[in-house]
Amino acid sequence: MGRALAAWVTACALVAAPALARSEGHETKQRRVWAERSALAEVARAALPAVVSITTREHPDASGEPQKGIGSGFIISPDGYVLTAAHVVDDAESFTVTVLDPRGYPEELPATLVGSDAQTDCALLKLRTDRRLPSLVLGTAQDVDVADWVVVIGSPYGLERSVSVGVISAKGRTDIIPGSRTSFVDFLQTDAAINPGNSGGPVIGLDGRVVGIANAVNTTGQGIGFAIPVDVARAVVDDLRLHGQVRRGWLGLSVVDLTPDVARTYGRQSYSGVMVADVVAGSPAQRAGLKAGDIILEVDRTPVQRAQALRWMVARTGPGGMVRVRVTRAGRPVLVALTPVAMPAMMAESPHGQLPPTGPGAAAADGTPGTGGSGAAETDQPVR
Repeated sequence: MGRALAAWVTACALVAAPALARSEGHETKQRRVWAERSALAEVARAALPAVVSITTREHPDASGEPQKGIGSGFIISPDGYVLTAAHVVDDAESFTVTVLDPRGYPEELPATLVGSDAQTDCALLKLRTDRRLPSLVLGTAQDVDVADWVVVIGSPYGLERSVSVGVISAKGRTDIIPGSRTSFVDFLQTDAAINPGNSGGPVIGLDGRVVGIANAVNTTGQGIGFAIPVDVARAVVDDLRLHGQVRRGWLGLSVVDLTPDVARTYGRQSYSGVMVADVVAGSPAQRAGLKAGDIILEVDRTPVQRAQALRWMVARTGPGGMVRVRVTRAGRPVLVALTPVAMPAMMAESPHGQLPPTGPGAAAADGTPGTGGSGAAETDQPVR
């Protein structure tokens, strides 16, 4: 009898074990979900006081009525520097910035435009106030990956300090806006709600650091918004603060991604590096001996696989900085030293920074996009 009872108990335990395991697994998942939700709420509440609303007054329309625009921004230092999108303030005759006062009420503060850069779509404002302001810490887009949670805060349709949450749905999006003002950017894509008025607001990771700046929305899609990686802003903010503009290096060459299609077109066997499609006469690239057809493999010992990355590396070097480029020419290695010069004024002032037409899909390595088709949907537009 005792053995039969023991066997029955053992059998019951074996039957119950999977159900218990499923129950424990469900509870573990629920705890993780609640922990993530709690972290998102904490991040949002902590960041809200540092997010500002920007109202612009623009040139009158054809009827003579003054136009208004709404955008967002966020404070990056207690003394009142604010990051936002350049397209929010560039066309404005004047603008006002609304912050939260110490009691949590909206307060308009006078502000000046310190500097703006159309090609990265970043602008820096300075608030005039005697008190220290809450601020956000700039992180890096490397801190988030696809499917990681983010918080977006801004003023969609003028609804100040609205919070939306979602995940990073893709990274490395390029040429999402036809004729983009942003020639260096591999955009972050998120399904967190981004609407007109969000532009310039922060995209924040679970650690509370800014990973992106809300920038564009697909007007025919749902759950598709885009942000500039904050690394781009970090690279230009000091120039904006000190000089009011960004000083970029220029080499005078156009390059194309060495995709399988391009490699076949030019009879290349390898996909490594990017190919020089054109060289501007009299440019630093021509003086250094670079030629169309050269394959650029490295810049200052950093491997290069995309034209976007090469443009960004050269631009960040600045005028007068030395760069060493390792290329392959007709199968032979060549090391070339180049000194970028200041970007020609006509290109630096152009939002699109276009070079003359070059090879198929070419993109200039001097901080200007080529004229190859982007394949972008025409509904992807910067949002205010």
